[in-house]
Amino acid sequence: MTVTVESQKRPEGSKPNALRRSGLIPANLYGHNGTESISLVIDAKVVERLLKKAAVNKTEIELSIPELQWTGKTVLKEVQVHPAKGTPYHISFYASAKG
Repeated sequence: MTVTVESQKRPEGSKPNALRRSGLIPANLYGHNGTESISLVIDAKVVERLLKKAAVNKTEIELSIPELQWTGKTVLKEVQVHPAKGTPYHISFYASAKG
């Protein structure tokens, strides 16, 4: 099963807590282009649905970043959850080599 997720590039200088208040979860993508990483944001509702279906390091996720015209196969590398609220507050994706 492949899960498809759409994300946007994180606006320059944006504050993670302000993004979270507006319903966006900060994320990073690693390994899509050598050692370069990209800062992204994903809609919190999309993240909730994703976490119901995807397991860290197991589920293949097709990540789409329309403004970069990049789409590729990734896995969830890390999900950071707020200790008190239990809500996700940061996600890391890793591009799989075969993507």
